[in-house]
Amino acid sequence: MAKYRVQNPATGEILATFESATDAQIEQAVAAADSVYREWREKSVQERATVVKRVAEIFAERREELARLIAVEMGKSIAESLDEVDFATDIIEYYAVHGPSLITSYEIPSTVPGKAMIEQLPVGVLVGVMPWNFPYYQVARFAAPNLVLGNTILLKHADICASSSLAMQQIFEEAGVPVGGYQNVFASHDQIASMIADDRVQGISLTGSERAGAIIGAQAGQHLKKCVLELGGIDPMVVLDSDDVAAVAAEAWNFRVYNGGQVCNSNKRLIVMDDIYDEFVEALVGLATGLVPGDQLALGDGEYAPMSSRTAAETIDAQVQKAVAEGARVLAGGVLSEGPSAYYAPTVLVDVPRDSSSYGEEIFGPVATVYRVSSDEEALELANDCALGLGGSVFSTDEARAARVASRLEVGMAHVNTIAAEAAELPFGGVKRSGFGREMGPIGIGEFSNKRLYFVAK
Repeated sequence: MAKYRVQNPATGEILATFESATDAQIEQAVAAADSVYREWREKSVQERATVVKRVAEIFAERREELARLIAVEMGKSIAESLDEVDFATDIIEYYAVHGPSLITSYEIPSTVPGKAMIEQLPVGVLVGVMPWNFPYYQVARFAAPNLVLGNTILLKHADICASSSLAMQQIFEEAGVPVGGYQNVFASHDQIASMIADDRVQGISLTGSERAGAIIGAQAGQHLKKCVLELGGIDPMVVLDSDDVAAVAAEAWNFRVYNGGQVCNSNKRLIVMDDIYDEFVEALVGLATGLVPGDQLALGDGEYAPMSSRTAAETIDAQVQKAVAEGARVLAGGVLSEGPSAYYAPTVLVDVPRDSSSYGEEIFGPVATVYRVSSDEEALELANDCALGLGGSVFSTDEARAARVASRLEVGMAHVNTIAAEAAELPFGGVKRSGFGREMGPIGIGEFSNKRLYFVAK
C-alpha cells in the first residue's frame, strides 16, 4: 500500500496515492525554507500578519471544499468537518489580528544604568509533524502564529491526509507566503530525523502518541533543538452531583463520541458519584443503543461515521476486548464492522479494574469509560491516578465544590462545569506524559521565539 494516500474509511477504497519525497527533495525543501526565512523575517510584522489574514479569508471562501476533503480522508462527518474548517479559520484570523501585539517589544526595569528591552524574534525553520484527527486545526495552531512571528514551516502531515495537506500549502502560497515559506513534505521517519538534525532547522512541533513524542523529543534533545509535544490524554470528567443527570450524561456522551472519539482532550474517563452513577450510566446506554453506521458525507440521525482507518477501528476493538477479558463490561456498542470499512459502534464501558493494564491506556475512539466513586477525595485521587495530564473537568451544582476539586487536577487545562473550553484565544497543552509547551492563545506564539534581551547602556 502506498504510504501517502487518500483512502475512504467508510469503504476502504483507495482514491489517490502520492509519491514519497526523495532525499534530494527534502534537501531542496530545507534549503528553500532557510532561504525564504531570511527574506520573510525582514518583512514587518504587519506585512506578515496581512498575508496570514488572507490565509484565513481563503479558508473561509473554500470552506465546503476543504470540509469534504477531510471527510473523505479520515471519516468525520461533513458537519464536524465544517466545524473544523471554521475553527482553523478562527485560529488563523486570531493570530493575524492579535499576533503583532502579542510579540511587541517591552521594557523591563533594570538596576544596570540603561534601557532593557525584551524582544520576541523568529528563530528560523521549524518542522511540524501533525496527526490525522484534525487535519486543518492542528496545522493552523502551529503554522499561523509562527508565520506571523517570522519563522518558516516544513509540514509533515499524517499519511492519510495527503490531499488536505497539499491544499493547505496551495492556500498559504496563494495568500502570499513566499514559495518555500510553508511547504508540505511527504517525508519518511528517517527524513524527519534528518531534518531535525539539520543545522538550518531550529525547532520541532509534534502532536501525536506518547511513543512518537518520545522519539521526536529524543532526536530534538540530541541536536539541542526546542520542541513542543502534545501527546494526548485520558482526561477525567468528574461529575459530583447534578439536578439534571440525563443532561450531563448527554453532554458527556456528545463530547466523547465527537470526531469518532478521536480527540486528544476528550473526556475519556467519566468519574461519577455513587448516588447518581446508575442514572448516569442508564442515560449513556440509551444514547448508545440503536446506532447504525452511516455515510460521513450525508450522515443521518442515529448514524455514526467511520473512524479514520480500519487499523484504528481494529485497535479500539482489541482494547475493548482486552478490557473485558480483564473484568470490564460492555453495556452498549462494542461492535466492529466487517469487511474493509472502519466503523466501530460507540460504546459504554464500565467496571475497568484499576489494577488492569487497560486502566492506564488511552482509548482513541468512541468509548465512554465510566467509574463509580463515593467521595470528592476518591474522585480526585482517581482523576489524578494517570500518567497523562492534558485536561480535565469537574461538574457540580455547587461551583465552589467543583472548583475545590478542579483546582487540584494535575492537568494543563482544568475546567468547571464544562468539559473543554476551546477557542483560538485559549492556550492548549498538558503536563506529565501529555507533553510540554502550549499552542494557541497569547502564549502559543512565544514557543518558537527568541525572547532576546536588547540593552542600550546610558
